[in-house]
Amino acid sequence: MNRINDAFKNKPIFMPYFPLGYPDLKTSIDVIEALAQNGADLIEVGLSFSDPLADGPVIQRATQVALENGITVKKSLEAVKEVRKRGVTIPLILMGYFNPILSYGLEKFIREAREAEADGFIIPDLPLEESGEFESLVGDMPLIPMLAPTSPNDRMEAIARNAKGFIYLVSVTGVTGERKSISEGLDSLIHRVREHTPAPVCVGFGIGTPEQARQVGALADGVIVGSACVKTIGASDQPAETAKQFASEFRDAMK
Repeated sequence: MNRINDAFKNKPIFMPYFPLGYPDLKTSIDVIEALAQNGADLIEVGLSFSDPLADGPVIQRATQVALENGITVKKSLEAVKEVRKRGVTIPLILMGYFNPILSYGLEKFIREAREAEADGFIIPDLPLEESGEFESLVGDMPLIPMLAPTSPNDRMEAIARNAKGFIYLVSVTGVTGERKSISEGLDSLIHRVREHTPAPVCVGFGIGTPEQARQVGALADGVIVGSACVKTIGASDQPAETAKQFASEFRDAMK
């Protein structure tokens, strides 16, 4: 938790997402290193799955490419180790779906994630009611809760009151992907969440430009950028160089 807490000392934080194994394993490690060294305050490290129900077409395609290239949970955890060996010290949150983790073995996965120096987990398809066993095993490594505009107040309170690390607030209904503008009512949605928790509130889904990141960063404690990051870097002939520029542009806009 120390790395996560330290990251939020300078808010708002910039939090890109990138999946391991896309466009290939080595390049994805280079990209994550480049993001970390050029403005990212925390990185969502993607673990690929064949049925990513919360993700839009950009991330679905990237994770499918990663799977076709042979990415596995084991290789992903080894890649996180490699990122740490390269001197990356910012928080790395493993973002993936529950089935591959369960198939790998919960205790084994959590142990190896700890050994790889990951800092926490985001599992979109693991609801509060079914997360007890996982949370009992992770100890001080937080399972980051997700909230959406459709969350009723009582459920929002139940999820937010014991939040660790930060809250992942989905800004729009639907799947991941860039939008033309930030959602109306985002300020009031963030306020609703903050009524139930002192944990930082980070906003994701739909943020595609540095200007949108600046606008959201003025309201929230952190800005999560996934599809735009994957799309821009994935389309480049020099992914690591593009990652450097991408991170710098978003970081500068949010200062």
